[in-house]
Amino acid sequence: MLQQRLERVELPGRHRRQVPFGERADEKIRFFRPAVRGAEQEPLAADAGVLCHEGDDIEVRSEPVSPLRPSLLDPLFAPVTALPGIGPRFAKLVEKAAGPLVLDLLWHLPTGIVDRRFQPKVAEAPAGRIATMRVRVERHFPGRGRAPWRVRCADETGTLTLVYFHVKSAEWLERLLPVGSLRIVSGRVEHFNGQVQMTHPDHVLDAAEPAAMPLVEPVYALTAGLPLRSVQKAVAAALERAPELPEWQDAALLKRERWPSWRAAIAAAHAPESEADLAPEATARRRLAYDELLASQLAVALVRARTRRLPGRVLEGDGRLVRRALAALPFQLTPSQRAALAEIAGDMRSGRRMLRLLQGDVGSGKTVVALMAMLTAVEAGAQAALMAPTEILARQHYATIEKYAGVETVLLTGREKGKAREAALAAIVEGRTKIVVGTHALFSEDVAFRDLALAVIDEQHRFGVEQRMALSEKGRGVDVLVMTATPIPRTLQLTAYGDLDVSRLVEKPAGRRPVATRAVPLTRLAEVVDAVGRALAAGAKVYWVCPLVEESENADLAAATERHQALANHFGVLRVGLVHGRMKAAEKDATMEGFARGGIGILVATTVIEVGVDVPEATVIVIEHAERFGLAQLHQLRGRVGRSDRPSSCLLLYAEPLTETARARLKILRETDDGFRIAEEDLKLRGAGEVLGTRQSGLPQTRVADLAAHADLLAMAQDDARLALERDPELASPRGRALRVLLYLFQRDAAVRFLRSG
Repeated sequence: MLQQRLERVELPGRHRRQVPFGERADEKIRFFRPAVRGAEQEPLAADAGVLCHEGDDIEVRSEPVSPLRPSLLDPLFAPVTALPGIGPRFAKLVEKAAGPLVLDLLWHLPTGIVDRRFQPKVAEAPAGRIATMRVRVERHFPGRGRAPWRVRCADETGTLTLVYFHVKSAEWLERLLPVGSLRIVSGRVEHFNGQVQMTHPDHVLDAAEPAAMPLVEPVYALTAGLPLRSVQKAVAAALERAPELPEWQDAALLKRERWPSWRAAIAAAHAPESEADLAPEATARRRLAYDELLASQLAVALVRARTRRLPGRVLEGDGRLVRRALAALPFQLTPSQRAALAEIAGDMRSGRRMLRLLQGDVGSGKTVVALMAMLTAVEAGAQAALMAPTEILARQHYATIEKYAGVETVLLTGREKGKAREAALAAIVEGRTKIVVGTHALFSEDVAFRDLALAVIDEQHRFGVEQRMALSEKGRGVDVLVMTATPIPRTLQLTAYGDLDVSRLVEKPAGRRPVATRAVPLTRLAEVVDAVGRALAAGAKVYWVCPLVEESENADLAAATERHQALANHFGVLRVGLVHGRMKAAEKDATMEGFARGGIGILVATTVIEVGVDVPEATVIVIEHAERFGLAQLHQLRGRVGRSDRPSSCLLLYAEPLTETARARLKILRETDDGFRIAEEDLKLRGAGEVLGTRQSGLPQTRVADLAAHADLLAMAQDDARLALERDPELASPRGRALRVLLYLFQRDAAVRFLRSG
């Protein structure tokens, strides 16, 4: 029986108006799967992607829906070009630094201050200090050739020379600093040849208008070509557009914490008076951080509630496939694996949709647990799918699953073409294929299942929630199991995966030995190369990881291509392979095959090998410029070795001098191989935005909240969100409507759509 994606529907009866797929402008379109499918009618969001059997009658109901985003937020969701002085070219720079919307500028909080309150006399102005001084302009000395233009000024204690290397025009500078006028100048003081001078003052004002001088200025993160003054003006214009919003916080909480309103808090956060106002503990920042965390937890709770409302199905097998696969394994399951399987089996037979996160350190055996769950679905007469973020990882999963599953399994990536792909798709839709392993290709519209009941998503942080849901919509009442080999701190887990139940694998398989980890300065590179030669002579395989693929003008990191060439010259071109993300898939696979089973002894690679590559013979990994990686990413890379019972080593090459943070990072990695402790330390050292080593999609990037500094607020927000929904499930009360505004303010629009009342 063929399945097709419903691209447009016709409203039954009446005028039979056609509705384009996913349209939600004036009314909420709700699709209902027909009862002949063997379940009660199940509402589906119009933008979820609907699969129906040929000949099915799809009932479509339309009902009014309130406007999506409240109109009072429109000024904040305007493009930055709506602000005065920001044209298309300048907008690109602002977007790169902060984002494309006026709202993004509000979340772009200051990172420092310039304090101009120091107002000495000229003779008392120390070098290197920012100072504000009142002086009289005495004489201009135009520059000749490359010499700068100098303006001599003075007060009753001495002479101050203003130096200009770049002058728009003589007329402009003479109007700014007319001889005989009193001026207030502010900038960094320099002492040169016994003279006090100031190069390109930040501010020059008429002494009759001292109030126009900003005595404390916020400093913002910038990008090349974007002046600080321009960002300050853009933020000020954005603040003027900020409306008064309905209060969504509990009155008792506001009183206890002494928090201002949202508008007052955002204004205060952009007007720091001291360094203390920049700290996460500052009152305004804590208020804004709590707003963000509450929006996050409310969105997570709404997703969870929506999932719980959707009908699931009972999946319970007879155990025959699971027992056969377990008997074929060359090892016994760990206690954690057995516990996780029991939790998953309980979810699958409960009749509710499973949403579970399987979190396990490198080498803890998540794939085996996923395989047993998929076989349970197959025993129940259904199909299962596993999606991986990269083709390398998908092929590795496929090899493991096909070996032990004992049922028809297919691999589906973007590489499969033509008749082979058509045959695979036909086997899936007809139900002959029981387990499908693939990459993003599983999202393709032409991939349809006869009866998908379990979706397993590996390395969930590489995928967004929308992608997770899109795969689950390819079946009926689909259970979802997501996996990650990246240990996630509890605080970040609550933010990113609060809608999921969690199972943890804490042991490593029997026989695995700790990896000896050493930090070595790059000045001893020749010694490391000699040590790699000795390892090769002993039959070992070696990873050599570099952060970049090619030279960058902005970074002095060793490029993988250059390191590959140097090692190939030393050890022989046939013994050294190269893998990076820009290679074609076939070329990459061939190199990996040569490293795993061929004559390649050293694999030079970028972080493309971070996740999922399994070569038990590899017992040495060298990580070049280890100080530039995050702790969690270093731990993931180290996990590429130590995957057998042979001794393994990890050499962390670093450039001197090390920062205190980098030194702490390498120290922690040498002390422990506990991925969960490493993840917690990484969160403290780097912050949530970089906790996985790179900014990955799928994890929400906090704009204000610091998950390490605001952990207490996260726990409060989780409780507050749960209680708010218990009291007002549809957010229809005055506070509920204000909480809807909060969700839109932090762009959690998808969560609002899960409310029954629109």
